[in-house]
Amino acid sequence: MAKKQQKKNWDLKAAKDLFNDYIEKGSEKREIPLPEDTIKIDDLNRKNTLERVYNLVDDIIERIYNTGKPSILLPSRSSSNIIWDEENDLLLLGKQIIEKQFHSLTSVADITRLMRVLEIINELLVKDIHATKREVFYTDVKLFTEQKTSDKSIEDAATMLYTTRNSTHVVAAPKGTCVGRLRIRDRNDIIDLEGLGSGGWTISPMLDNIEILESDAEFILVIEKDAAMMRLAEARFWRKYPCILLTAQGVGNVAVRMFLKRLSKELNLPVFSLVDSDPYGHYIHSVYLRGSKRLSYESPFLATPNIKLLGVLTRDLDKYKIPDVARLKLEKVDIKRIKDLLNEDFVKKNKKWETDLKLALKMNIKAEIQALSSHGFEFLTDQYLPEKLSTGDWI
Repeated sequence: MAKKQQKKNWDLKAAKDLFNDYIEKGSEKREIPLPEDTIKIDDLNRKNTLERVYNLVDDIIERIYNTGKPSILLPSRSSSNIIWDEENDLLLLGKQIIEKQFHSLTSVADITRLMRVLEIINELLVKDIHATKREVFYTDVKLFTEQKTSDKSIEDAATMLYTTRNSTHVVAAPKGTCVGRLRIRDRNDIIDLEGLGSGGWTISPMLDNIEILESDAEFILVIEKDAAMMRLAEARFWRKYPCILLTAQGVGNVAVRMFLKRLSKELNLPVFSLVDSDPYGHYIHSVYLRGSKRLSYESPFLATPNIKLLGVLTRDLDKYKIPDVARLKLEKVDIKRIKDLLNEDFVKKNKKWETDLKLALKMNIKAEIQALSSHGFEFLTDQYLPEKLSTGDWI
């Protein structure tokens, strides 16, 4: 992986020193060793995924011949089988295996849906094409009845194959955008993300076609809000502060999180998140950080454990004198979400994070990133972010 020659030196030496120290301590330079009590999921190429599909179907047929009843074995995705790996700060799936036996009308419908999804996956892999979850649902509306049913079968299929969902060629719909100092190859097309204007590059869900070529960025900034992304893109923030900007307009879907993971790993760069100063913003950061419970089996390929919460922190509201009119009171759902986060082991182990959440409860406040605009439209790009990055004021 080559990096382009530096086009412009960032004049904040303190920030560079912090970044270098951050890379030495926190970057991933090898595959993550997973605990023995968790299952191993592989990110497979098309040929190997097809082999697993055939082996899985052969195994189901053999079980029918031996027992006279169809049944499937798959890792349990229940909360009791989700393990927090403290060392790597990841949510992972344990080794608890469940057997689903099909001997009622409801269970027969379940296996029929699952077999239909495997049939679709086989077709996609053989033809080397991709489909979204929504498209899968519309291949057989009467059978699936609603998309959440087909989504469950898709996740069951990926878990049974012990692979990532992207390896099955069932992908997320395009959602996030990326811009900044990065060049990629999309099959035969070379794309320079600096030359795409304010709109940026729509992150492709077909990441098996994407190759990261080069970058001279010094960090990656993940942004919750589209409005904040627009502000930084319009200011061409990456020109003065060499970086890659990425947004998913909320919680990142599989494609966004997997792309971020690849950027962080292949370019060996510090990663920061800029989210609203509210419990939902903290939750979004946590999903990027250690994965989600629903997709815990894919956490090694989706989570970015070295991401740091840059802002907007609760303590920033007083530090940067955000006026009361730009602050909001916590609602009941906010209070519940904060308390839920405070009960998570990964928050308890991070005292700075725990302190900031408790401060929000004590002050009964939250605020959006846009509250920084109370000091002017350029405050975010010209003062807030440069100060935070150069002083190491993050969690």
